Formats: sequence, structure tokens, C-alpha cells
Amino acid sequence: MPFACFSKTHSMIPIGDDNSDRHLTPIVNYSLILINILVFIIYQGWGNNVPFTFAYATVPAEILSGHDIITQPQILHDQLTGQRIEMPGLQATPVPVYFTLLTSMFMHGGLAHLAGNMLYLWVFGDNLENVMGHTKYLAFYLLCGLLASLAHVFGTAYSGQDPLIPSLGASGAISGVLGGYVLLFPRRRIRMWLFFIFTVSVPAVLALGLWILFQLINGMGMLGGEEAGGVAYTAHIGGFFAGFLLVKLFVNRIQPLPPESKSFY
Repeated sequence: MPFACFSKTHSMIPIGDDNSDRHLTPIVNYSLILINILVFIIYQGWGNNVPFTFAYATVPAEILSGHDIITQPQILHDQLTGQRIEMPGLQATPVPVYFTLLTSMFMHGGLAHLAGNMLYLWVFGDNLENVMGHTKYLAFYLLCGLLASLAHVFGTAYSGQDPLIPSLGASGAISGVLGGYVLLFPRRRIRMWLFFIFTVSVPAVLALGLWILFQLINGMGMLGGEEAGGVAYTAHIGGFFAGFLLVKLFVNRIQPLPPESKSFY
């Protein structure tokens, strides 16, 4: 059984931004990155512990029904090698199924999936923590992740995708960070690695605007019922707009915001 990843891989990769106004050490952002890495290494066994992953990932059918679902292993045939691969079925979930909306936010489908997500969180998360403070930033991150997962669950039901495919990844929460970032810092310069060849510096509104446009286009392609490339685009879209709409509720207004964000208030 495959699973849907909340991934962010594309041809423009952020490698840094302007942190000259940062006055808080982003300990929550660092902690989130560390937790994601440790879960992947220790509990997911570098992605090889599939039963654990399937037990704690979000399964739309479980969220919609409120009941744990266990399925039998499946035999998959590799079209290239001709090999028969046994894929474990859905495992018993040791926690209430609704809790998987949280646990799935700290698991990843592979090393590239983890690395891409943590890079985005490293570049963009510290700026939001700087203007929110540690506690509010953590609450904002988790809330966006939960709303993104719910967007995927209901998007799955609406589009007719397989509700038994588990989903996992931090991208829903990180998409919320991106939505909040583009609202607060639209003109902040982002250094991007373009097509793995050279770097460019572009405003955040352009870099992240192209990113969400990419998600919307691919998300529309999923309306036919297929999970495009195993990526849960509805989670990206839901998380992004959740962050965009909610970020002002979490900003600590006692701290002066950078000049480029004031026009958005």
C-alpha cells in the first residue's frame, strides 16, 4: 500500500533569507527540526519501519469514520524488475485515530522527503518565531498542520481518492509557515537554488507565489481521483491558506514588525 507524502520538492530550492532583524533564538524551530529527524531515525528506522509508519500516519477513512482500520498485506509487482514486494497493510493504531493528525506531522516517507521539508522549515520558520515568540509560534505551527491534514482528509473524500492511503509529513504545517511568511514579509529577498545550477535572489511574494500556484495547478489535477505523484497537494493548499489567514492572530504586536510587512495590516 502506498502513502501520500506532504512533499515540497520542485526546481526552485530556498537556501536562505535575510535574518538581520532576528532578535530571538528560534529554539522552537530548531526543536521541531530535531524532533522530525529523531522520529525518522529512531522510530521509522530511516524509513524502513513501515508498520510503525502505517500505524501512526493519518488515514482519511479512519478520521472520517472515527474507527481504527486494519487491512491485510498486499503483494505489489515491480514493473521494472518483475519482483514481488509484500507491502504491510494498515496497522493497529495504539492511540485514538484522531491523534494521528498530530503524529503524522512528524513522520516522513524517505530521506529526501525529510531533507526537503526541514530545509524549508529552517529557512522560513525562524522569521515567524521571531515575531510571534516561542509559544505562539508552536501553537501556530501545530494548528496549521492539523488544518492541513483535515484539508487532505476532506479533499480525499470530495475527489474520490482512495481513503485508505495513509498520509504523513510536515509539509502541511510548513505550508502554513509559508503562508504566514508571505503575508508578513512579501518583499524580503529569498536566495533560491534554481534548477540545481545557479542561485537567484527574489522577493518572497514571487518565490512563494509561484510555489502555491504550482500546488493549486497540481491540486486541480487531482480532482479526477488520483493522488498526483503521491503528493497530498490539498494539504499544501489548506496549510498555506490557513497560515495566510491566521498569522495575524499570532503575531506579538508589542514587537515592531519589519517595514515591508506594515502595508499588510
